[in-house]
Amino acid sequence: MLIHVVRSGDTLWQIASRYNVNINSIVEINGLQFPNQLVIGQSLIIPVSGTTHVIKSGETLWSIAQKYGVTTNSIIQANQLTNPNLLYPGTKLIIPPLTYVVQSGDTLSIIARRFGTTVQAIVRENHIQDPNLIHVGTHLIIPRPKPTIEVNAYTYQGSEQAAANSINEVGRHLTYLSPFAYMIKEDGTLEPFPDRLAISAAYANNVVPMMSITNFTSTSLGSNLANKILASQELSEKVLTNAIKVMDEKGYRGLNVDFENVLPEDRENYNRFMQMAVDRLHPKGYFVSSALAPKTSAAQSGLLYTAHDYAAHGRIADFVVLMTYEWGYRLGPPQAISPINQMRRVIQYAASVMPPEKIFLGFQIYARDWVLPHVKGQSARTFGVQEAVRLAVTHNATIHYDEATQSPHFRYVDNEGKEHEVWFEDARSAQAKFDLVKEFNLRGVSYWALGYAYPQNWALLEDNFNVKKLI
Repeated sequence: MLIHVVRSGDTLWQIASRYNVNINSIVEINGLQFPNQLVIGQSLIIPVSGTTHVIKSGETLWSIAQKYGVTTNSIIQANQLTNPNLLYPGTKLIIPPLTYVVQSGDTLSIIARRFGTTVQAIVRENHIQDPNLIHVGTHLIIPRPKPTIEVNAYTYQGSEQAAANSINEVGRHLTYLSPFAYMIKEDGTLEPFPDRLAISAAYANNVVPMMSITNFTSTSLGSNLANKILASQELSEKVLTNAIKVMDEKGYRGLNVDFENVLPEDRENYNRFMQMAVDRLHPKGYFVSSALAPKTSAAQSGLLYTAHDYAAHGRIADFVVLMTYEWGYRLGPPQAISPINQMRRVIQYAASVMPPEKIFLGFQIYARDWVLPHVKGQSARTFGVQEAVRLAVTHNATIHYDEATQSPHFRYVDNEGKEHEVWFEDARSAQAKFDLVKEFNLRGVSYWALGYAYPQNWALLEDNFNVKKLI
């Protein structure tokens, strides 16, 4: 797939003609609510075969062509290059698809083995009706091999049915589903919440349900609660006993531990709790994971960070979810919610103290709208990516893209004359995050959270990866 950024004067008809695709296919894959109203800076996924490559220092057209198995001439033609010897680092090139002409004696399985792909992928890419019937001389597009990852998604939607609907909508893209969350109480018991429909929908979509327990709410940091539980081996055991009981009764397959705002002095107590969890759950066939604040070094201190021991969790847990979001906090000033430059720093540190195959990159899929000028403590409005695009279209706002954070944003003035600043996600920012996962060979991505419409993300996820299913 390719990504097109709308320029002044662009219409959907012109864009579709340029890439030789059907208008409706662009509308559908991007979930366009206003096909006839595009705004400058809006990113669109173009459902064509091919990919893009960002030129790195020292690369030549020949080396790039060799990497993707295509000819230099095909790259020159696809990008209309006037001087193929003049390549600038940072420039994006369109890489045409890999093609193959069917020869006598060929079968799809033979072709698939030759190119390291699957029959199903070739069938899907070429819309083949009968896989057993291919004709000599047919030009086939050969899909490039994709890495396989695991994908988790949290959900904290207001109703059981809403959560189930979201899972049914995107469940084919998920490995795990984490209803959020069982609140731990001071006596070691767990506050129940309705999750049966979500679990049922997970199983219906071959998604592994993962139980999540936490110490905090939107109104309570939970530091003292965490201290009370973690400092007491008896209460820690009680929490785990109650968690196992829920898992056994409801069909959860694993546990996600999300202790936040843990007091620095409880660092080793938290590590002890994680080891206790593994010792209790592994014999029953359950896995254990944790959610960790976005640290960039072992020395990083503060209520969010000190007690989250990356090296210990990476050693003890089966995997960890890095909460690489919320730089653009709802009560803070407007900025990118998940800036790629900050996410990179977190991943670099995490990968230095734990195996990359244990790391999930946290990925937020919502937008934020701040009123300007920002007043300390004033809360931003949180909503879906589709709503952000609707706002931009409604107010004819130009969408800007911050290269450092790889994040789109825009400003508009509401009906009361108040200026707003919106930061959100789009196709470009999603692709940047997926590229980060590939660069560091991470285990996968973890979404916070279902319930926000973002069709571009799911289309690009499928284009970039094979999603591992465990059931």
